Amino acid sequence: MLDPSFISYVTVMSITPGPNNLMLATSGVNFGLRRTLPMVSGVMIGCGLQTALAGAMLEVLLQWMGAMRLPLTLSGCTYLLWLSWKIFRSGAPEMREKARPMTFIGGVLFQAVNPKAWLMAINVALMYTVNSTILTVMLGFMALNLPCILIWAMMGDRLGKHLQVAWKLQLFNSLMALSLLATTMWMLVEAVKL
Repeated sequence: MLDPSFISYVTVMSITPGPNNLMLATSGVNFGLRRTLPMVSGVMIGCGLQTALAGAMLEVLLQWMGAMRLPLTLSGCTYLLWLSWKIFRSGAPEMREKARPMTFIGGVLFQAVNPKAWLMAINVALMYTVNSTILTVMLGFMALNLPCILIWAMMGDRLGKHLQVAWKLQLFNSLMALSLLATTMWMLVEAVKL
């Protein structure tokens, strides 16, 4: 999988802001890199499995997506709105011991309701499973995805060291929540327009 367009597409889609990267940065700030690593692994494996699923079931998926696009978008956006609220209401630094970051399984399952991840998986399956095996595409995807999402968790971890004051952490969490809310609203507007 040394196709430059594959490398470029997966890297750009993996590193640009979206629900995964906002959640990883927020988790890095609130829990540190070490406690965020299970989520990083879950996101990477979840995206890889999602890509394999999209490639293996492309024909069925394309027919299904026409009928399920709006309900899937609405359910995914509902979950993202709930996550926005949870991030907004995140506690102060002393509350971190009570809270827990998303688990590996949570990271995997989050991909099921992440519209950007579905878009990425379907596009990769459409463009690259024609000339390669699904396993090759999935492994290539995960190899490119991991460093991109790890950057977000590491940036969150480093930023968290500067957000030890309650009002600064609340401001950061509020900005992350608003970013996720804005992303969700944009997706809803786009879904309704189609």
